[in-house]
Amino acid sequence: MPYAGELSALLSACLWAGSALVFTDAIRRAGSFQVNITRLILASIYLIIFVFVLQFEINLSMEQLFYLCLSGFIGLSLGDTFLFMAFREIGARISMLIMSLAPAIAAALAYYFLGETLSSIAVVGITVTIIGICVVVFERADSSAKYSVTPLGIIYALLGAIGQGVSLILVKKVFMESDVNGFVASTIRIVSALIFLTPIAILSKHFYSPIKMWKIENRAFMLTAFGALLGSFLGISFSLIAVDYTNVGVASTLMSIVPVIILPIARIFYKEKISWRATIGAFIAVAGVALLFLR
Repeated sequence: MPYAGELSALLSACLWAGSALVFTDAIRRAGSFQVNITRLILASIYLIIFVFVLQFEINLSMEQLFYLCLSGFIGLSLGDTFLFMAFREIGARISMLIMSLAPAIAAALAYYFLGETLSSIAVVGITVTIIGICVVVFERADSSAKYSVTPLGIIYALLGAIGQGVSLILVKKVFMESDVNGFVASTIRIVSALIFLTPIAILSKHFYSPIKMWKIENRAFMLTAFGALLGSFLGISFSLIAVDYTNVGVASTLMSIVPVIILPIARIFYKEKISWRATIGAFIAVAGVALLFLR
C-alpha cells in the first residue's frame, strides 16, 4: 500500500492525542499508577488476542527480544509512568508538547550510542523545538485554567520524553536486525512493561485490581479501557508499523504532531482556553522536529 508508513504515523498521532486526553480524565479520578497498570493489563489482553487470532508470525532473535523487553521497561514502565504523573500535574496538552522533545533526545542519544552524527540543520531543529516548548512552558498561568504549569509537572514530562527517546533507539536496533510485525513487537513491549511493574503493583497500597476498579471507579475504568484501546493497543502498534514501513525520521516527524492535534480537541471537548502563544509554541516545536528529521 502506498504511503503505508506515513499514514500509520499520522493515525498513531491522532490515536495518541485522543488517548492522552482520555487518560488525563481517568487519572484525575483514579490516580496515575492505577491507570498506568490497568491500561497495560487491558492492552496486553487486546494485543495477545489480536496476535493469536490473526496468527502473526513470531520469529525473533534473542537480541531482538532483549531490546524489545528493555524498550518496554524504559519507555512504558518508566517513561509512561512519569508521563501519566505529568498528565495529573499539568494536563495532557502541555505534557504532550514537552514530549515532542523525544525525537530530539533520540537523535542526541543516537549520536553517542549508535555513532550517528548531527548535522548543522539537526542542531537548529533541536534548538527550535526547545524554543517552541519554552514559549508554552513559560506562559503566564491563567487563573481560570484547569491546569497550571508547575516545575514538578515539567520534570515529569521531561523524564517521560527521555524514556520515550531511549525507547526509540532500542526499537530502532530491533528493526535494523530483521523485519518484525508491528503488533507482535508492540505485544512484547507492553507485556514486558507489565511484568516489570507487577511486583511494584502488588507491593503498592495505591493499586487495586481492574475488577475492583470497575466496581468502585466505573467511569475511570471505562476511560482507561478506551484509552488503552486507542493509545496502547492501536497507537503504539501503528507507530511501530510506521517505523517499519518508512524512514524513521519521517515517521517520528509525523507522530510528533500530537500537540497540534490536541489543541482543537482540548478546545472543543474539554473547553480549555487556548492562547495564541500556546498555539504558536506548539507549531514552533513541531517545526523544530521537522527540521531535525527532514534534513
